[in-house]
Amino acid sequence: MSERRNPLPAAVKICGLQDVEVLKSMINLPVDYIGVVFAKSRRRIEPEQAAALRTVLFEWSAYDRPKLAGVFVNPTLDELEHIMDIAHLDVIQLHGQETAEFCQQVKQRWNAKVFKVFSFPKDETGPEADDAAIRALDTYDKFVDAILLDTHDPLYGGGSGKTFAWERIPAYAEWAKSREIALFVAGGLQPDNVQQLIQTYAPFGVDVSSGVETEGVKDIAKITAFVERVKQA
Repeated sequence: MSERRNPLPAAVKICGLQDVEVLKSMINLPVDYIGVVFAKSRRRIEPEQAAALRTVLFEWSAYDRPKLAGVFVNPTLDELEHIMDIAHLDVIQLHGQETAEFCQQVKQRWNAKVFKVFSFPKDETGPEADDAAIRALDTYDKFVDAILLDTHDPLYGGGSGKTFAWERIPAYAEWAKSREIALFVAGGLQPDNVQQLIQTYAPFGVDVSSGVETEGVKDIAKITAFVERVKQA
């Protein structure tokens, strides 16, 4: 496939942050979103921890600080309300089987962006996305600010560290562009492959977690390398 170019560098989302000191070491890196996990995961944190991380985001000297995104899998509105009251998330990322109606309720209730995740089997080598899968997105188009494509993990929904078949991306990208909805790609990204993804498919943004970890812990050297390669792509 020929290279596709975006006029602006891709947005960067670093997901699965837990530690304030790690986040402080990232201050002033050109990161656009910081993700915190409230779903079942080894990276899960409490709302109070997310609130502490949020305060660090205001130490970025750049005008546009990173936005705080919370990751959920099939939450209830009551669960979201409890966490929003404490953590004041900028983005609610829904990683389960949430319906378009649920996304609408979230949009109406909170002044936060809604990202909806769609997941694919890992290491799949099948065909491009079929028309039915794309048509199924249409019910969401008024109620989400972004869609995020990720690799399915049977235990946690995402965060598998594995790639999916990137051949699926163009159909989703075309759908998102036609509706002025941002498209993020996650799943198995790391410093060594993120430029290839961006130069080939030109997503609005990329999302990484395990790809910037060493032995399960966020690694500032890998985070820095990832961000630099994204912004240079």
